[in-house]
Amino acid sequence: MILRRKRKELQADKLVIKIYGDRRSMGIAAAEHVAHLVNKLMERKSKVTMVFAAAPSQNEFLEELRKREDIDWDRIVAFHLDEYVGISSDAPQSFRRFLREKLFDYVKPSEVHYINGNAVDLEAECRRYAQLISSYGLDVACIGIGENGHIAFNDPHVANFEDPFLVKVVELDEVCRMQQVHDGMFSDISEVPRYAITLTIPAIMMAGHISCVVPSKRKAEAVKRALKGSISPECPASIIRTHDSAVLFLDKDAASKI
Repeated sequence: MILRRKRKELQADKLVIKIYGDRRSMGIAAAEHVAHLVNKLMERKSKVTMVFAAAPSQNEFLEELRKREDIDWDRIVAFHLDEYVGISSDAPQSFRRFLREKLFDYVKPSEVHYINGNAVDLEAECRRYAQLISSYGLDVACIGIGENGHIAFNDPHVANFEDPFLVKVVELDEVCRMQQVHDGMFSDISEVPRYAITLTIPAIMMAGHISCVVPSKRKAEAVKRALKGSISPECPASIIRTHDSAVLFLDKDAASKI
């Protein structure tokens, strides 16, 4: 894939790529973009549904988003992309806790629907969450890209562009689990859970709009593969190049190989 320059942006297939000098300016731009999307949607909808990634890569974006005074959070229904199996909602590594502390405790959406990684029946929990996604739909997906090219916890070995499920239990690969150590969430890979519940790629792609925020040199190779390689589950993030309304926000480090 040859990246095409479009005004001051790059474009790969349908995907618009915006590059910034540092993480803060990237986060500000992504928050401004998402706020604009939400407000345009609220012109014709009483409620807007959003799904969020939970990872340190999203810190600047979430911090800037919660500062926005032009979003009516009373009209937002919120979901999250994934959760570890067997991690309590109060554990420091819990994605539920992460999003509460980074966003939801500040902005108070009208509804927040969490994935319960401690459910006794994990398959039933997947069905429950899938039914919620189906019932509400998704307007805006705020996602990232992992070091192995995953989106949500759709690692290459479990990613399926035609997945029949919207939510499923997956086994995490070693690169993904090691990323959690790199992110400082666990001190050693032996502590990282082997399984998680995740929205699948069709669930993410059903969103009307995708905003993808990716900083860090550790993500540069994955970004290169996502933008310049084939559109394939070998790099799950490559699929967002086919979405009709997707923007990728990068800092200069993440963009260093494109």
